[in-house]
Parts: sequence; C-alpha cells; structure tokens
Amino acid sequence: MTAILYPVATSGAAALAEPIGRAARAREAGAVAGQAVVFVTEAVGPAFATREAALDAWQGRVEDDRPGRAVVLPAEERYCALAQTALDRAPAPLKPVYRDGRRWPDPPPPPQTVWRLQVSYWRPASAEPVVEAPQARRARRGEAAVLGADMLRALTRQPLQPVKPQQPLDIGLFETRLPERPDVVVPDE
Repeated sequence: MTAILYPVATSGAAALAEPIGRAARAREAGAVAGQAVVFVTEAVGPAFATREAALDAWQGRVEDDRPGRAVVLPAEERYCALAQTALDRAPAPLKPVYRDGRRWPDPPPPPQTVWRLQVSYWRPASAEPVVEAPQARRARRGEAAVLGADMLRALTRQPLQPVKPQQPLDIGLFETRLPERPDVVVPDE
C-alpha cells in the first residue's frame, strides 16, 4: 500500500506551487525541512459557487467522479480535497408556533455555501502560522467589550484548538478503580 506524500512547505500556496519536498511521515518531513514540522490543512485559492466549477478549476489536483471526466489520482498525490463551507452563520434556533395544527414553522432556507480547495501539508514549526488570532475562549474573557462583530465572526470561523494536550487514558471504558485500592483496575459490568 502506498502512502500519501504530503508536501513540505511554509504555506498552502507554496505547497501547491513549490514545496521544499514531499514526505509521508513527520520524521521524513522533519528531515526534509531540517527541523520539527506540524501537519496542517489549509483552505487555498478562490471560493466557487458549485462543486463542478471547483472541479474544473482544480483539474488534476483532486479526484473527479463526474461521468465522462473521471480522474483518479495516484495514492501519493491525494493531499488535496474539495470542502464545502457555509458563507454565513447558522440560523437562530426556531421557536414553536402551535398554529394551524403545526408545532414548528417552516424551516429557513439552508445557508449559502461555497467550495474551496483544502491542502494538507507539513509546515516547519518555525514558519509563521497561517492564522494567528487569539483563541476565542481567551479573547472573550479578557476583552469582551472591545470585540466587535467582525472579530467575533472571525473567531467563530477558527479551527478548534485544545487548551492543553489531551492526556492518554489510563483505564479502559469498561474498567474502574476500586475505592479501597485506587491502584487496582477491575472490569466494570
């Protein structure tokens, strides 16, 4: 089985145009970059209203399953994908109406969406991150009155970031520690 050879680059655009090299694993990517690397997935290029327009624009970069235009990329080249994203935020929750024998009103139209190319690549750890905005949790606590609507909208569109690294589980899902001996793990029924 062949692994995907992800580009090693400082940005998504550089990963498409002129990567430093290609590597399947972090160790190999670190050797190519000469330093530690971080795996990143970034939206690149313009937004397209339809999937067909995006497939036509990024022909040869993503797999195309349309009849008569089918393109299957080799496994090593599958580091790009098309993703559909919403332009505006989700509508507010609906309130029950209890009218004309109906409990709920007609649902609002779905949000308008666009198609963007998502590029996955290895970015050197010393390279400047693409989005360097404060984590939403910290920004809201410290400067809630200062944040405007545009800043809040930008914060909601950020990828989720953990507060601290997740700790590995020391016991299984169906195991428990004995109250009288916390060092002993027993199966839970």
